Amino acid sequence: MKRSVILLSLIFSLTIVSAACDLSVALINQDPYPAIPGDYVKLVFQIDGINGADCDDITFNLLEDYPIEFNPGEVGLRTFKKADYIKDYESNILIPYEVRVDSEALDGTNPIEARIQNKGDAPQVITFDLEVEDVRADFEVHIKDYNYATNEITVEILNTEKSDIEALTVRIPKQDNIIIKGASQTIVGDLDSNEYTTADFEAIPSNGEITIELTYSDTINIRRTVTKTVTFDSSYFVDRKADQRTTSKWIYIFWVAVIVVIIYWIYKKIIKKKKRK
Repeated sequence: MKRSVILLSLIFSLTIVSAACDLSVALINQDPYPAIPGDYVKLVFQIDGINGADCDDITFNLLEDYPIEFNPGEVGLRTFKKADYIKDYESNILIPYEVRVDSEALDGTNPIEARIQNKGDAPQVITFDLEVEDVRADFEVHIKDYNYATNEITVEILNTEKSDIEALTVRIPKQDNIIIKGASQTIVGDLDSNEYTTADFEAIPSNGEITIELTYSDTINIRRTVTKTVTFDSSYFVDRKADQRTTSKWIYIFWVAVIVVIIYWIYKKIIKKKKRK
C-alpha cells in the first residue's frame, strides 16, 4: 500500500513538472559592446518556451538598479498576452530596451537583473552580465606659449584617462576673447594615455577665458567632443628673457645681412672702377 502511494505521488509530481511553463531568457544583444558609463546601451532579451501547454500571460520586468537607469516615465515592465503571441506562431519573444549606464559604472562585468513570471506561477529573478568599459578620454589643457612677434599661440593637451585615442582635432571656436587668423582647427593625431601634445594657432588673444574643443575617436571608433576652458593671462608672456634673446638674435641677423649687402655693393663698385681703368 505504501509503495502504491509513493508511486502515485511520483507520477503526479512528474505530471506537474512536465506540464509547467518552462521559460528561459537570454540577453542576446548589447550595443555598444562594451557599454560606456554615462551613455545609452541597447539591450535585446529573448524569451524561449512560450509555446508550452501551460504557458499563459507572461510578464518580463527589467529591474532598474545600478548600473542601469530608465529615462523619466519609462519602466522595465513588459506584458505579453497569450492570445497575442500564439496567433503569430512564434516560439520566442524578443524584448528590446534602451537604458542609460550609470556614469560611475565600473569597468568589466556588471550584473543586471530581470524578473519573469508566467500567470499563476511564482516569479523568477534572473541575472545577466552587462559588459562595461570606460573608453572616454579627458584632458588637461593649458596655454603653453604665446609669441607677440608672430602672434602664435601654443595649446598643450594632456590625455589624463587610461584610454588611448585617435585622430585628435583641436578647435578654437569664434569667441570674444580671441581672434583667430587662418585655420581655427588643427589635427594633431593619436594621443595615448598620459601622453601630451601641442597645437599651434595664429591668433590675437585677450585676457580672460578661452573655449577650446577637443574631438577624438575612442577605441570603439565613436567620435566624441570635449569642451575645455583655459585662461589667458598676457602678463606671463611679456618681457621674457627668451623673447629678448630671440629679438636680439633677429637683430643680429638683420645687421649681419645689412653689412653683407654693403660689402657686396662696395665690391661691385670697386670692380666697375677697375674695369673702366
